[in-house]
Amino acid sequence: MRTWLAKAVSHGCQFAPILAKLAAMIAILSFNASTALAQSTHEVGGEASLKLPDLSQVLFLGIDGHRLLTIGILFCIFGLGFGLVIYTRLRNLPVHRAMREISELIYETCKTYLITQGKFLLVLWLFIAVVIVLYFGILAPVPDKPIAITLPIILLFSLVGIAGSYGVAWFGIRVNTFANSRTAFAGLAGKPYPIYNIPLQAGMSIGMMLISVELLIMLFILLFIPRDYAGPCFIGFAIGESLGAAALRIAGGIFTKIADIGSDLMKIVFKIKEDDARNPGVIADCTGDNAGDSVGPSADGFETYGVTGVALITFILLGVKDPIVQVQLLVWIFVMRIAMLVASALAYFINGAIAKARYGNANEMNFEAPLTSLVWITSLVSIALTYVISALIIPALGGDATQWCKLATIISCGTLAGAIIPELVKVFTSVESRHVQEVVISAQEVGASLGILSGFVAGNLSGY
Repeated sequence: MRTWLAKAVSHGCQFAPILAKLAAMIAILSFNASTALAQSTHEVGGEASLKLPDLSQVLFLGIDGHRLLTIGILFCIFGLGFGLVIYTRLRNLPVHRAMREISELIYETCKTYLITQGKFLLVLWLFIAVVIVLYFGILAPVPDKPIAITLPIILLFSLVGIAGSYGVAWFGIRVNTFANSRTAFAGLAGKPYPIYNIPLQAGMSIGMMLISVELLIMLFILLFIPRDYAGPCFIGFAIGESLGAAALRIAGGIFTKIADIGSDLMKIVFKIKEDDARNPGVIADCTGDNAGDSVGPSADGFETYGVTGVALITFILLGVKDPIVQVQLLVWIFVMRIAMLVASALAYFINGAIAKARYGNANEMNFEAPLTSLVWITSLVSIALTYVISALIIPALGGDATQWCKLATIISCGTLAGAIIPELVKVFTSVESRHVQEVVISAQEVGASLGILSGFVAGNLSGY
């Protein structure tokens, strides 16, 4: 009893940051609403009142910005194709009939969960739609724009944002349930490489699909929506994907924890092991694991990538007054995002060739090694492309020939952080790390008390 209660409490604490984020969003909206009441109509509007500059007024490598980003749509289509090809390969991998039946049963349960979540999201959207109507229709309408046009646009693109998060989450759960049974069957051969490679393919498929869909939607708004109405589109899109991600993340997390505890209860009360086929909680537990570890993170990744893009556009349009520099920065940002898509695919193929040569026929392998090399190869390729593309796209930003190098360095610092942080985390989590081995040995030789003390030490050091 104490075990599953403690597990429930510890897992519940994981939702504290998400709930805090939601509370902060509500507080900000409340503050904006109260501020709007004290301001005149022409002084409010926020991101919804932003007007995009004409992207075709600046040339990049002899091509105007609008046409250059239009070419970028082809790379997004390539990303979608990449994800679908891997999806098809995973589906066609050999699998035992019994394993396929179980994975399909798990998927059908996940599908029921997603359909229920979709209905819940629509009901939740109705409440948010009321807030949107009150805020952008009464409290802070978009300046100099008819409410009859801006309000439906915001509502429509909020649905687009929800559909994006929801669709990516559904794709993620389908790919993962394919990969689960195929990986289990491949493991029967006794070779470790397929056990590493199949889940990696699934992750790449979901990641490429997520980024490509996000970029396509944002490029569509940038290129084909009238510049005066791009602001309402972006703010509606951001609201929708944030709502979808928050609901799917929290509900998926709660679902997996409840299913896990239910399976544990069967183990405690009826003495049936947690993963025993006789345990009726096993399928629910497996479904919960897929929902919590696939649906939520996929939707959350889609939302994070999209909201970051909307924030960057907002900062550029509000912080830079020169329309020419605005165009340069906007085109540069999206060209860099497209380049990162290419860098990810390129690094995946390079690392895949190296990993297959080293571990393809191996009987043992360290699963962390090829994943670590993938992160570093991706980072190095991304940094190289960042400097090269920045030098070509914005050699003289606002008349300053050094700005491209500074901006490329800022991006590179973030890229390096994404590679270095996992290395630091591995010190406290990797089974190969000296610290983890010391904790295991101390717990085996002395008992739980020293294991708990070692955990405190690891927690303090990792927190520091």
